Amino acid sequence: MKKLIIERKEKFLENLKGYKGYSDLTIKTYKEALDEAFEYIEIVDEKTHILFNLMPYRIHISSLQSKTISKKLSAIRSFSEYLNEIGLKVNLKADESVKVAKTLPKPVTHQHIIEALQKADLQEKLIITILYTMGLRISELSNLQLEDINDQWIRVIGKGKKQRDIPLLETTQKLLDEYLKDFHPKKFLFEKNEEKLSENSLRYIINKVFARISLKVTPHQLRHSYATSLLNGGAPIVDVSELLGHSSMATTQIYTKLGSALKKQNYDKAHPLCGVETEC
Repeated sequence: MKKLIIERKEKFLENLKGYKGYSDLTIKTYKEALDEAFEYIEIVDEKTHILFNLMPYRIHISSLQSKTISKKLSAIRSFSEYLNEIGLKVNLKADESVKVAKTLPKPVTHQHIIEALQKADLQEKLIITILYTMGLRISELSNLQLEDINDQWIRVIGKGKKQRDIPLLETTQKLLDEYLKDFHPKKFLFEKNEEKLSENSLRYIINKVFARISLKVTPHQLRHSYATSLLNGGAPIVDVSELLGHSSMATTQIYTKLGSALKKQNYDKAHPLCGVETEC
């Protein structure tokens, strides 16, 4: 039975890539989680179903952070759902959810982004500008093709191969036109030797640029900055959710909490009564 499950696991990972359009990094995370889990999970062949007893695995990972445990359990649940869909009836035991505290993302300030852009070359500027003004995921940026770009919009292929259209700011369009004149990419917007730049290559470029101003910045932080800038500027949350490609508006709502936190910080700094000897 375990051999059959392992075979189905490989098919499941192929399904994530080919049908659901998950990134290589996400698939790698799923594979590692499942490989580890099935070293400990007890597989019991019942008469009417297959039982996955997760308790030995839960004990093994019990010392990890709640968020990490939650991600590992999520991979197992997704796999069991896939098995049920293809006709293998699977029940899970000891798969209770773990409470995970929602953490606020840390956006990069507009001032720091402008400072970094002033020290960037043309390609670096465009990479950072697109992430900051369009809120793309790094996988979406890596896969961005020339045919998806027109004068006013960029069509993005997101998670699950869902399409969304994002408006091009005039400043981004000018930078894009300048880049295309100098670099002449063939298929993908960012290429090297006629192959698309990988996600890791793009991450390296972003790290390199922000290191010049002594900051460590991830692509996802630039996406956070895009979202919080829109919400703080009064954009409706439903529009921001659509622009980000979120499947649920609940995911977007974390940015509204972040916006409130930033407003409170700015208030504390600005109000004359919020000094050293007073508490606001």
